This record gives sequence, C-alpha cells and structure tokens, in this order.
Amino acid sequence: MAKLDPAVRDATSAPSGGLRRDVGLIGLMWASVGSIIGSGWLYGAEKAVVVAGPAAIISWVIGTIAIVLLALVHAELGGMFPVAGGTARYPHYAFGGLAGLSFGWFAWLQAATVAPIEVEAMIGYAGHWHWAQGLQHTDGTLTTSGFITAVLLMAVFVGVNFFGVRALAHTNSAATWWKIAVPLAAIFIIAIGNFHPANFTSEGFAPFGAKGVLGAISSSGIIFALLGFEQAIQLAGESRNPKRDLPRATLGSVAIGAVIYILLQVVFIGALPHSSFAHGWAKLDFPGISGPWAGLATVVGLGWLGFVLYVDAIISPGGTGLIYTTATSRVSYGLAKNGYAPKVFAKTDARGVPWFGLIMSFVTGVVCFLPFPSWQELVGFITSASVLMYAGAPLAYGVFADRLPHHERPYRLPGGKIISPLSFVVANLIIYWAGWDTLWRLGFAIVLGYVLLGGYAWYANSKDLPGAPRMNFRSAQWLPGYLVGLGLISWQSTFGGQGNIPLWWDTLVVAAFSVAIYYWAKATAARPEEIEHSIDEVVVTDAPAH
Repeated sequence: MAKLDPAVRDATSAPSGGLRRDVGLIGLMWASVGSIIGSGWLYGAEKAVVVAGPAAIISWVIGTIAIVLLALVHAELGGMFPVAGGTARYPHYAFGGLAGLSFGWFAWLQAATVAPIEVEAMIGYAGHWHWAQGLQHTDGTLTTSGFITAVLLMAVFVGVNFFGVRALAHTNSAATWWKIAVPLAAIFIIAIGNFHPANFTSEGFAPFGAKGVLGAISSSGIIFALLGFEQAIQLAGESRNPKRDLPRATLGSVAIGAVIYILLQVVFIGALPHSSFAHGWAKLDFPGISGPWAGLATVVGLGWLGFVLYVDAIISPGGTGLIYTTATSRVSYGLAKNGYAPKVFAKTDARGVPWFGLIMSFVTGVVCFLPFPSWQELVGFITSASVLMYAGAPLAYGVFADRLPHHERPYRLPGGKIISPLSFVVANLIIYWAGWDTLWRLGFAIVLGYVLLGGYAWYANSKDLPGAPRMNFRSAQWLPGYLVGLGLISWQSTFGGQGNIPLWWDTLVVAAFSVAIYYWAKATAARPEEIEHSIDEVVVTDAPAH
C-alpha cells in the first residue's frame, strides 16, 4: 500500500520550489463555492425557463444529482491523493501517460476558458452603466475598447494570484461572502409580495416536454452554473489538512450551490409578471431582460435592489474568474509534474506561485476573447469540456477500488462500486445533451491538445529528457473508442445531429455505451505496481522540503 509522506499531508509552508500549504477548510470550501456562484446565477434561471418552461426546476434537480454523483467520487479521490491539480492526475495514475495527457488537457481547457467568460459577463452587465455602453456591440461581442478592458481585467486576476495562495484565499473569501449574500437577498426580497404560484401552470408546466427539460441541463447554463466543486481538489497540494478537509469542502460547496440555484429558479418563475410570458415561455420578455435578475427587480418596483445586482454582476464573476486563474496555473503545474508539459510550468517563485503557468493563463484568456467574444458563445463549450474532465474520475475510481483496495481512504464513498459507473453514465449524458454543434467544436480542441501535448511528449522521449512521459497505450486502448464513439452517437442524435436515434432510445444507447467503456477501461488499466510507482513519483516531486 502506497502512503503519502507526512510532509505532503501536514506541511504548512515551503521554500521556493514547492507549493505552500496555507489553506484550511474554509479556504478550500470558499474556493469551490466562489467558483460555483459566478455568472451562472445571473443568467441561469432566465436561460433555463426559456428552454424548459417552469419544468426547468426539474432540470436543476437533475443537474444537481449529476454533479453530486461526480462530487462524491471526487471527494474520495481527493482524500486518497491530496496533490495539486488532482483532476489532471487521477487518470494518469490509473491508465498511464496517454489517458493522463488527455484528461489533463480536458482539465486545462475547462479551467483556462472560465476566467475569460467571467470577464465577458462582467463587461456585459456593466453595459447598464453609461460609461461602459461602448464596450460591446449590439450582439454582445466585444468592441476594441471592450477587448482592451477585458485584457486589463485578466491582468488583475493574474496580479492578485502573484501575491500567493494565502492572499488569494483571503481575497476570495471576502468576495464569496458577498456572492452568497446577494443571491439569497434577491431570493427573499423579490419573493415577498411578488410570488405568483399560478405562473407555474398558466402557460403549461412543461411546454417543451422531456427534450426541453434534458436539453436545458447542458445548453442553458445549468451545469455551467454548478461547476466549480473541483477547485478544492485542485488546491489539494496547498491544503493544511487535505485528508480531512477535501471531502468536506467538496460536498459542502455542492450543497450550498445547489440550494441557492434551485431557490433562484423557483423565485424567478414565481415573481415574473404574467405579461412577460403570456405569448409562451420561449418568447419571455420584459424591460431589462439582458440582465435578467436586475431587470426583474426593477420591473417589480425594487429599483434599489436592481442597482445592487448590477454591482454584484461585477463582483460575482470577478471572484470566479480570480479562482479559475489560479486553477489554470495549478492544472498546468500538474501536467508539467507528470511530464506532459515543459518543466517551466512547474517552477514556483518565493511565494510558492507557479509563475509561468499564471502568465500562460493570462495569454490564453486574451486569445479566447478573439474566437469567443461573448458569454453565450463560450458557455456550451465550457460545459462539455468540464464534464469530459470530470468523467475521468469515475473511471479512475473503479480502477483504484479493484487495484488499491487497502489504500488509505479518509472518506469512503458508500456504494462506490455502483455510484462510480452511474456517475460515468450521467457525465456522458450531460455531454451528449449539449448537442452535436458543441461537440464537434470540442473535438477540434481535443485534436489540438494532442498536437501540442503529444508533440511535446514525443520530443521529450526522442531527446530522452528527464521525466519524459510514458504513454502506456495498452492501458488507454479504450480512449479512442470512447471519444470517437460518443461523437458518433451525438452526430446521429436528435440533439443537433442527424435525428436517427429517437429520444429515450438515445439515453439507452449512451448508457449502454458508457457501461461498456467503463468496464473496458477497468479491464485494461495499469497494474497495481504501476499505479503505486506513479503515486510514489508524485510524493517525491510534490513534497515540500524541510
């Protein structure tokens, strides 16, 4: 049984060359909650009700169940392996280099694109103010001045991160208290005297049927809004007591986020004046709908609350962008530690900050503003990349349950051998519901990752560089079939595809395909001694020096 060195578990500081272990339970939980409560709360309720009608409440419940299943798996893995950039490493341990490279790229794609979308949300809501009206075109894309503003905001995110993880935790903690207080205030203040139960049935509870309910989960920002619980996992390498705190932070953050979002959806529907949806939920309209909650507050006579919400539209996305800038540098840190990226990504400064990864997160954010110059153009892509990243954890969990049954587990998931494959099925359904138009673009980004990271891995091996990754094609033989197969099912689907697989039959097809991939992956995974060797390598490279 491989055990982590006490230095990895308990150290609270490290000199240059190692991450500093400064973050406690509240800091970890607030990192996740601060990521969950971002621009999703500002737009999610309105986008979901337009697609699903009042049955959007069911969409939120299904989305919450899906995220809880994935979070439970991550909670056990985070306690087993409290290492920086954990989501990029679990598949590496279980399936070797090729799978580690692939899921590491998915994790980096997800993290690197969130900060830019939060910047775009900040600029979009700022358009309410006269001085910011020239930052966007009428279609929501950035003008030249908007692009310059976006670049400056990205620079602020990076600058705060350079002060170290302790400064980040304090900054994010203050922002997160605000981010929780404002949605809760909006829920209760708007509901008092403005809640109309008839709104849930007057134009039909589920006017778009099951397809609307399922489609809203992926396409309307529901999963995007609930994303973020993994930020505690990404900061595992900087936690004071990761084995105790990681499971609590992960599950606690999901519970807080889910309760807030479901209440937001209920109150949003109930508070709308009937005239705003009298012509059907698909044609929902009211003054100020471009900033849905602030506009609704103004419509019901709470102009002062609308003002507060416009201010929050700067703070909430800003806090989420801040923590995802951190996550991007930590994921690239993990990729470099595993040999998939140049070692410069693993270098840290005197404060324990991976400085090159931060610089590259800034560059990537700036580049994202060019092909994705609006919030709406990025949200579907991020959702799919995020869930694809999450899907690696259930696969790794199944392998560790079989190959490392006696490894120390501070948190042991009840019924894990059932929840693990179920969560993999659910993850693939969420990806599938995003639709073919989103998934073919994600496929292009995946190919780009294989060119960049695969090219570096080939170079490192050809030059016999220290730490050059071993690709372990045998252990990841299932991976091409998984990615291509899911793409083909989407292509033939009724969710933006050719329409050859009817609704509900497609659910069975995705479920059966997922179960087959799950057990194929388990059967061909790395041997126990190979897994423990990979873990021991990380203990040596991640442990702070005394």
